[in-house]
Amino acid sequence: MINFDEKTIIENGELIYRQRDKIEHIADEIVKTGFDLLLFTSSGGSQAMLDPFTFYIKHMSSLQAESILSAELMLGGCNRITEKTVAFLTSKSGDTAETVAAAKWLKERNVRLVAVVGKADSVLESLCDDTVIYGEGRPQELVFYLLIGRILYREGAFEKYPQFADELKNLGHALAKVRIQADEKCRKYAEDYCKEPYNIWIGSGDLWPTAYSYSMCVLEESQWIRTKSVSSPEFFHGTLELLEEDVCTTLLLTEGVTRELDERVKKFAERHTRKLTCFDCRDYELPGISNEFRNLLSPVVMAAVLQRISKNMEEITGHSLDIRRYYRKENY
Repeated sequence: MINFDEKTIIENGELIYRQRDKIEHIADEIVKTGFDLLLFTSSGGSQAMLDPFTFYIKHMSSLQAESILSAELMLGGCNRITEKTVAFLTSKSGDTAETVAAAKWLKERNVRLVAVVGKADSVLESLCDDTVIYGEGRPQELVFYLLIGRILYREGAFEKYPQFADELKNLGHALAKVRIQADEKCRKYAEDYCKEPYNIWIGSGDLWPTAYSYSMCVLEESQWIRTKSVSSPEFFHGTLELLEEDVCTTLLLTEGVTRELDERVKKFAERHTRKLTCFDCRDYELPGISNEFRNLLSPVVMAAVLQRISKNMEEITGHSLDIRRYYRKENY
C-alpha cells in the first residue's frame, strides 16, 4: 500500500482520545449552563465534517440543531440565534476567513463558541470559549462523537453513550484496518476512472456530506476532476436523466437510517450504466466496535475508504493532492 502508515493512523486516533475527559467536561458545562440551539458553522470540508452531527441530533433527540455555512450565517442565514445558543466551529488552520468572521459575529451576540482546530494559538481559538486542539490527530469527527454524544447522553437521548465512548478508543485501529480492506478496490477504481470527463457521486443522510465534500474538496479541488454530487433522494429529481452506459457513477451506502434511499439508487443505476461503483460501509470490519454502534460511524468509515482512492489516484495521475491554482493563491 502506498503512502500508508498504520502506526501513525492509530497514534492519531489516540491523540484525540486522550482528550476525552476535557471534551466531556466541555459537554457537561454546556448542558449545565443550558442551551436552546446547537449550531454547527464552518466552511467547505470542515462544514461537511460537522453536518452528520446535526443529522444525528435530529434523529436521536428533540434537541434543536442547525448547520449553516459561515459565509451564509452572517447574511441572515439563521434567525434562531440567542444568547443561549452554542456554536461549534472547526478549521484545520484556525484562520479560515469566513469561519473566523462568523466567530466574531457570533461573539458579538454573546453566543457560546466551541472551536475544534488543528493548530494551537490560532485566531479561531482566541475568539472561542472552549477549544480542542487535534494537531495531526484524525479523524476530527472523534472529537464530536465524544462531545455531541456526551451532550445527548446528558440530555437522556443516548443511554449507551458510555459504552460507545469506551469503544471509541479502538477507532484509530479500526479505521486503519478499513484502509487495508479497501485498498485493492480503491486502487482499481483510481486506475479505471482517474481520467473520466464527468463523474456523479451520490450519498444520503450522514453520508451525503461525505459524497459532497469528497467530490468537491478532493476530486474537484485537489485533482481537478469534473464531478457532480447529488443526494440519493434528489437523484430521482433530475440527475437520473444523465445516466448512460458510459457515465461514471459512484454510490456511497450508509449503515444509517437512510440506507434504503441508497439501495433505491443502486437498483436504478445498475440498469443504466456499466460504470457504477458502490462503496458500502457494511463491507468493512470494525474491530473493537460493537455492531450496534456502526450506524453512527459511516462518515469516518467511508472517509477512510475514500482516502485510499486519493492516495492511489495521486500516484497514478502524478497530480499531488497539495497542488492548487487558486485556493489561497489569490484574493477572492
